[in-house]
Amino acid sequence: MIVPRRKSVSRQIHVRLNDKIYDRLSDYATVTNKPVQDCVAEALVNLFEYRTSEKSLLKHDFTFIDLFAGIGGMRIAFEKNSGECVFTSEWDRYCQKTYFDNFGVIPRGDITQIDASDIPEHDILVAGFPCQPFSIAGVSKKKSLGRETGFLDKTQGTLFFDVVRIIEKKRPKAFLLENVKNLQSHDKGNTWKTILASLEELNYEVFFSVFDGQDYTPQHRERIIIVGFDRRRYGTGLEYQFSLKKPDNKPVIRDILEKKPDEKYTLSDHLWNYLQAYAEKHREKGNGFGFGLVDLNGISRTLSARYYKDGSEILIPQRGRNPRRLTPRECARLQGFDDDFNITVSDTQAYKQFGNSVVVPLITAVAEQLVEYIKWLDSEKTRGEKVG
Repeated sequence: MIVPRRKSVSRQIHVRLNDKIYDRLSDYATVTNKPVQDCVAEALVNLFEYRTSEKSLLKHDFTFIDLFAGIGGMRIAFEKNSGECVFTSEWDRYCQKTYFDNFGVIPRGDITQIDASDIPEHDILVAGFPCQPFSIAGVSKKKSLGRETGFLDKTQGTLFFDVVRIIEKKRPKAFLLENVKNLQSHDKGNTWKTILASLEELNYEVFFSVFDGQDYTPQHRERIIIVGFDRRRYGTGLEYQFSLKKPDNKPVIRDILEKKPDEKYTLSDHLWNYLQAYAEKHREKGNGFGFGLVDLNGISRTLSARYYKDGSEILIPQRGRNPRRLTPRECARLQGFDDDFNITVSDTQAYKQFGNSVVVPLITAVAEQLVEYIKWLDSEKTRGEKVG
């Protein structure tokens, strides 16, 4: 007997949402350009898929939060070390889309509008915070009035302030902060002094070092890494030295190139002639400005968020033709993202996102050492000993 197939019917339900959930749903609908109803249905489908997937059965060794998350490079690094991300914040709507399309999570928006009490408890705070000048005038005025200036006062008006207030409120076991190498010289060194003083005042043991991503991907990319450990939990006098695992074979540009890139990435005659003339003009003045034609068996300059403009800092030579810029996928590889990472935005946005991202395998190595050190601090042996 043939049983007739049941006809698919769309059914309606009414759902009550509190203001916070509705606001986040509305934000996502705006980002994806979808009706709110479709977003609710999509969320339910993702929920059911997640509940039945192997991912939901994985065991995690620790929890972390991902602030100024971008497209999730730091998240990938800590997840590879068995971490569970319990909170994410990123204000850029295009980054939010990429983040959702890869992790199934819509990051919370503007961190300055998020109450620290709304953030879940976590073991490690992770943040690649933007660099902003701190107001020295405000601090000087308070000192002239005989008033104390704590870390919240010193960093008020900067995005680092939000990192500080969250650490103060949630007291994670440790934190990892990432920024450009020039953070130490920013604002004549005042920014760096304020950052270190604020972290010390929070009562954390602080360590930092500058790393170059070229040991992990074929790109000269120097970044400063700052880690800290809670003195209230672990005591003082901790000894922590960065000693990262590096790949046996150093990668080169040739390793990340696509076999058949689209013709649209080849520079036009007009743009190529302009870049050559611009470089020649500055050479005559004794300046080093100009395009960067890479050695395929070497490394590139630092990929920047402005790469979408003309790609001049990293150009790939082509025999008998004008050079070309990197494709978005090649930019992803240059930053250490696997090829299963979804690129679902325009080329312009993709270039910006990867230019602002971290070198994933470098952060993975940093995270591995950080996590192992926390495990050692938490072990039965050290719990019974005087750490500091």
